[in-house]
Amino acid sequence: MSTLKVTNIQATGETASRSVSGVAAAWVNFNGTGTIAIRDSVNVSSLTDENTGEYKVNLSNSFAAADYCLTLSGSHNTTADEGIDIDISGFLSGSFAYNNRNGASTYYDTAILCGEANGDLA
Repeated sequence: MSTLKVTNIQATGETASRSVSGVAAAWVNFNGTGTIAIRDSVNVSSLTDENTGEYKVNLSNSFAAADYCLTLSGSHNTTADEGIDIDISGFLSGSFAYNNRNGASTYYDTAILCGEANGDLA
């Protein structure tokens, strides 16, 4: 068996390379309460606090198209029937929207939010 050791990975046709420590094209772990803040990330330049429970994750290097795969997760508050909702209208090649709301469609802030995106970078 052979071992391949690399620091960065770049797919054919991509202009941006990916760090081996974060093989996903982009990922983020952030605090969504008070002044929102990135705890750690790969290929995420900044966050935008759009409104209560509504966030925009801005990418350092855009995807080739807005048809990448996105997985989101986060903590919930103690109120029953809360969940995470993805705003598909904010699914762009250079950013994605991340919204938290409950079954009654009430938006709320939460302390731990995580997102991972996989696809071809531009």
